[in-house]
Amino acid sequence: METQNDPRVVPDDEFLNLLEKAKQNDPDAVLKLIDLYKGDIMRVSRYIHSPTEDAVSDIILEFLEMIKERETKEQRAGE
Repeated sequence: METQNDPRVVPDDEFLNLLEKAKQNDPDAVLKLIDLYKGDIMRVSRYIHSPTEDAVSDIILEFLEMIKERETKEQRAGE
């Protein structure tokens, strides 16, 4: 459940802005998105049967690939 004092909660327009910048390979936006989901990433990594560092890396890699894949699909749809 979201709380107003949670520093990881961002308005929708700010999130969409970060997402768009991350698609354009903005390193600050990518880091902010990862930071927003850090708690979830750590929680999910416990269920992967590999060292925590490897699991976290794999989750982050998949997350970034998903962002880029979505961009590619959107570009194809616009053509």
